[in-house]
Amino acid sequence: MSKKIKKIGVMTSGGDSPGMNAAIRSVVRSCTHYRIDCIGIYRGYQGMIEGDFIELDARSVSSIINKGGTILKSARSDEFRTKKGRKKAHEQLVKAEIDAVVLIGGDGTFTGGMIFNNEFGYPLVGIPGTIDNDIYGTTFTLGYDTALNTIVEAVDKIRDTASSHNRLFFVEVMGRDAGFIAINAGIGAGAEEILIPEENLGLERLLESLKRSKRSGKSSSIVIVAEGDRTGDNVFELAHYVEDNMPEYEVRVSVLGHMQRGGAPSCFDRVLASRMGLKAIELLLDRKSNLMVNINDNKIGTTDLEKAVKGHHKLNEELIRVSNIMSI
Repeated sequence: MSKKIKKIGVMTSGGDSPGMNAAIRSVVRSCTHYRIDCIGIYRGYQGMIEGDFIELDARSVSSIINKGGTILKSARSDEFRTKKGRKKAHEQLVKAEIDAVVLIGGDGTFTGGMIFNNEFGYPLVGIPGTIDNDIYGTTFTLGYDTALNTIVEAVDKIRDTASSHNRLFFVEVMGRDAGFIAINAGIGAGAEEILIPEENLGLERLLESLKRSKRSGKSSSIVIVAEGDRTGDNVFELAHYVEDNMPEYEVRVSVLGHMQRGGAPSCFDRVLASRMGLKAIELLLDRKSNLMVNINDNKIGTTDLEKAVKGHHKLNEELIRVSNIMSI
């Protein structure tokens, strides 16, 4: 990348996550600091294809650091999956004289960016924004900490009802392919059992675990279930199975759903977004591209975009051990 950077675009794509607005703010104000123009791209790759751009300055991102969601909106784009669609997107960027783009999103966003970079040599840097925390190469992604706090707060309230009525609650949390949310929220909320995609507990072992908890004197229980768990077909099947085999419990299901994505970002996510946004701009100004900003050992660094997309972020097995001991 030899061309001098004078104008940088920023977009959000995929599922929204708390902290995206804080990252947009950081990108815009970092551009202002370095006297670079900043352009917001509405609706992710679809907005890029349509040339749906807006000029942003330091004042236009005032009072958004505390807001969930994304002021730039997010959308899926089947058109960008085609070479013709990506060509149109490139033409729009060139027409608007946008020299580089900061991508804020997850695996799908980075996959699209990597292909785009390979085809056109276009400068891109990614900021990981997903509540699932399943991006390789970084300890934390934007929105993960906020989502955990939202879930723990909800489970704390559910437990009040569970203990008042001697009920067993199955609480489904997000995590179709990974159990990062479930295992951490489960430990934090003191769940009696945590079901994750990485481990198939099995219906009989689940039942035995709950019976053991009952024998130990517990009158109510909370089971955290990642949506991708393979113990049963779905959380409602699990509830019916336990209800049939443990009639002494009233069994209830609570699916937290998209409430996990929303809400004001935590202080941790706001600070992380601010650090990552600045790093993304400085990388582009240093003529570096095709990278994802990361955080490891509380230090901001980078991971190759290809590694971030193709690598596998493994669950910390120590957390599983902690969970098993704490649930006694």
